[in-house]
Amino acid sequence: MTDAPSSPRLPLAGVRVLELGNYIAAPSAGRLLADFGAEVIKIERESGDELRNWRLYAGETSMLFRTINRNKKSMVLDLRTEEGREDVRTLAGHCDVVLENFRPGTLEKWGLGPEELSRDNPELIIVRISAFGQTGPYAERPGFAAVAEAYGGFRELVGDPDRPPVRTGVSIGDSIAGLYGAFGAVMALYEGLRRRDAAAEPLPVADRIVDVALHEAIFSMMESLIPDLGAYGVRRERTGGRMQGIAPSNAYVCGDGFSVVISGNADGIFGGYMRAIGRADLADDPDLADNDGRWHRRDEIDDAIGAWTGARTRDEVLAALDAAGVPAGPIYTAADIVADPQYSARNMIQEFDVDTGAPEPVRVGFPGVVPVLGGQSLPIRSLGPEIGEHTDEIRERFL
Repeated sequence: MTDAPSSPRLPLAGVRVLELGNYIAAPSAGRLLADFGAEVIKIERESGDELRNWRLYAGETSMLFRTINRNKKSMVLDLRTEEGREDVRTLAGHCDVVLENFRPGTLEKWGLGPEELSRDNPELIIVRISAFGQTGPYAERPGFAAVAEAYGGFRELVGDPDRPPVRTGVSIGDSIAGLYGAFGAVMALYEGLRRRDAAAEPLPVADRIVDVALHEAIFSMMESLIPDLGAYGVRRERTGGRMQGIAPSNAYVCGDGFSVVISGNADGIFGGYMRAIGRADLADDPDLADNDGRWHRRDEIDDAIGAWTGARTRDEVLAALDAAGVPAGPIYTAADIVADPQYSARNMIQEFDVDTGAPEPVRVGFPGVVPVLGGQSLPIRSLGPEIGEHTDEIRERFL
């Protein structure tokens, strides 16, 4: 595969991270740190991270693994052996951050708990991602993001009100936990710099642990779910393509079979929106002047909008709404995203030649680095590594 050129601006250059963990949550945190220049050493068993086989349609390594483990180095170690565990303890002494997403108690059982990992590094930051966190009555329970999404209140709100809850098409719980893990690592690194500048003693190990629970990461995104219950006795429910208490904001089918999302729920937008669809009567109705009134008549408003979109192509709908200043957009497929000039302008689709098991490498687009620095996404330096690709290099440098 072809590596992109090195970026001239990598804010986390000089930070070294030891990643212990499979699947998506901790590796997502590692990916974010690696994207911005941290050297992330991913420890894999000889058979590799299980993610290498998820959504594997051809070849030996999935595009999911390539995406989540880009810009990292792979080293093979067997943590079931004392030699492998001692190597991890030694490597931790050369790192600023350790990321892990094992079930609580697993690292301690292996002699790789925070105290042992900090043996030669009293400033080591340890980011621990688990289903329910390191404390509390559920701490030792296993759990993937699907379970966390249910516990966090998210799953109850996804889907139509007359059907069972559904899940989103991506591992959103893992990804949000990864965001919090990366944010926690950078926050702790910043605190460490301040303490060193003040000539303060390193924090005790308990204060250097960033404890991310999957269900809490989801729960933190649930806006006013709990306050609405306590203040008003309101129990949020599934509303399909709508957002409870906000109208009109929904997805609508156009006459050519494409769908669009239209968010015309702001008081200052609603009148112009209704006039744009030929419904001045709704624009001038005093009962619809505020969001509460519109929510109570949401079906009537949605029917009017749906009738209008259903008589026009997607392009006609979007052009009319754009002229009226109404926020709207097409519901994109992957092919739509690849062809969109906005993504291209900000370097958000980056192409590499990838071995997919075909006779020749295939040119494949990968999502760019977020957030953008300097007007464009930073270039991806390398895709997810082969199993143990950097084992010899890391042994030579640190072991």
